[in-house]
Amino acid sequence: MIKAIIVGLGIAGLTSLGAAAPMDFDFKDPKGVNNAVFKLDAPLEIINGTAAGISGKVTVDFDNLAATKGEIVVDTATLHVGNPMMKEHLHSAQWMDVAKFPKITFQVTSLSDIQQTDNVTTAKVTGVLTIKGISQNIRVTAKATYLKDKLKARVPNMEGDLLVIRTNFSIKRSDFGINKGMFEDKVADVIDLTLNIAGSAPR
Repeated sequence: MIKAIIVGLGIAGLTSLGAAAPMDFDFKDPKGVNNAVFKLDAPLEIINGTAAGISGKVTVDFDNLAATKGEIVVDTATLHVGNPMMKEHLHSAQWMDVAKFPKITFQVTSLSDIQQTDNVTTAKVTGVLTIKGISQNIRVTAKATYLKDKLKARVPNMEGDLLVIRTNFSIKRSDFGINKGMFEDKVADVIDLTLNIAGSAPR
C-alpha cells in the first residue's frame, strides 16, 4: 500500500510538471542594467556604443521550447556613443531618426536546434528584426539560462524566477536603409551586436 501511494504521488508530480503553464518573463529591468552593445569596425574609425532602454516580454513553455514567443524592444533614444557630436548624428534623421522611429524590435517567432544542459538552453532563434520601419527575417544563436527562485537575489524583496539571455550576432545597416553605401570608410556597414539581458517572472 505504501509503495502504491509513493508511486501514485510520483506520477501525479510528473503530470503536474508536464502540465505547467507557460511563463512570461518581463525584460524591463527594475535595476536598469539591461543593455545592448554595438560595434562598427570601419577602416578609419571604430565605433562602440550601447543602448540601455531594453523592454519586452518573452513567453516560455518549458514543455515545448520550440513554441517560445515574444518581443524584445530597444528604445532608440537611449543609443549612446561617447562622442557628443557623433551621438547627435546617430540620433538625427539622416541616421537612426529616433524622433520618427522610437523603437527597434525583435519579434521571436520560433526556436530550433534546441540543446539543453541542466538549466541552460542553446537554440537557433528565428524572428523579425525591425529598424527604421524596415523588417528583416533573421536567425541567431542564443543561450538562455533559467534561474528558478533567483529574482530575489537580484532584486531584494521580489520573489520569482529569472531568465538570462545571451546572444551575439551581426547585421548590415544597409539592409535597414541606414545611409546605404555611404560613409563606409568611417561607419562600417556591418554592425556587431551583443545582448546580455535578464527577464523576470515575479510571483
